[in-house]
Amino acid sequence: MLTPVEAARAPGLVLGIESSCDETGVALVHADGTGVPRLEAHALHSQIEMHQAYGGVVPELASRDHIRRVLPLARQVLAEAGRRLDEVDVVAYTRGPGLAGALLVGSGVACALAAALGKPVLGVHHLEGHLLSPFLSADPPEFPFVALLVSGGHTQLMRVDAVGDYRILGETIDDAAGEAFDKSAKLLGLGYPGGPALSRLAEQGDATAFKLPRPLLHSGDLDFSFAGLKTAVLTQARKLGDDLAARQADLAASTQAAIVEVLLKKSMSALRETGLRRLVVAGGVGANRELRRQLNAACAAARVRVHYPELHLCTDNGAMIAMAAAMRLQSGHAVADHRYSFDVRPRWPLDAIDT
Repeated sequence: MLTPVEAARAPGLVLGIESSCDETGVALVHADGTGVPRLEAHALHSQIEMHQAYGGVVPELASRDHIRRVLPLARQVLAEAGRRLDEVDVVAYTRGPGLAGALLVGSGVACALAAALGKPVLGVHHLEGHLLSPFLSADPPEFPFVALLVSGGHTQLMRVDAVGDYRILGETIDDAAGEAFDKSAKLLGLGYPGGPALSRLAEQGDATAFKLPRPLLHSGDLDFSFAGLKTAVLTQARKLGDDLAARQADLAASTQAAIVEVLLKKSMSALRETGLRRLVVAGGVGANRELRRQLNAACAAARVRVHYPELHLCTDNGAMIAMAAAMRLQSGHAVADHRYSFDVRPRWPLDAIDT
């Protein structure tokens, strides 16, 4: 039987909506106030095919597509979970960071649904969603842990002691790891989305073929910098000239090796400095197979547990938003309310999550 405090913090059925960039995600998570909330169903629509013709995300097109997709996805999720809309207890949405227009679609739909149902609503930090996404896996982590957050626009190392208790240990001072993958891929003529294409091509190349820089690898701190690596890739591509096509896989492999080595060494340094024995890797770059291979080996040698989200939950998705909302509510770090005059925060540092 739940204690009065646990009962007050049992959010029940949480509907989560993600629309920060080029994926529309909807999910249902159930939280009874104890233990890790349970994912009941989720659905995701990617806009990659639509944006490929432009070589990147077109914000206006992204917003319009979210409008078309979010309600059908919500109906799909409810049907798969065998739930009715009026069973939803809380509606959560991505408040930021992200594209302003895209965020407004998700927040507007969430607040309209909540108002129609007379249920409370909660805005969620997109990066906290990524950070807590490994709790959706079959092998969820336990607090405390070091987190390596590597999404398209963010690279951060954090000490995580509990839900809402995050301390940044290091972060990128310019390009993030995901941007380094994407921009390098574009320089190699691999199109959009570049990161996954570069990683696939790298499997066919020689990672030692080109000597590329590892920015800030020996800086003595836990900060990152990948802008110089992108410049080095550009310089090498120009040197190759007409030979680039023949050496494309080698340059891709060398680029990936540089990024992975920096992420690996900084993560292991963070574990040593904090004395923690658990590492969580989250965000889209966390799906990179070479990064996982090297982290798994290093963590096994150091007798450190490493946790990842399921591969299909590494990219932006509604499940991570519903989970983050449920965990914040369950831990008492957030209170859903009936104020439907929403606002969004396209720029919202994770260390300012409670402001």
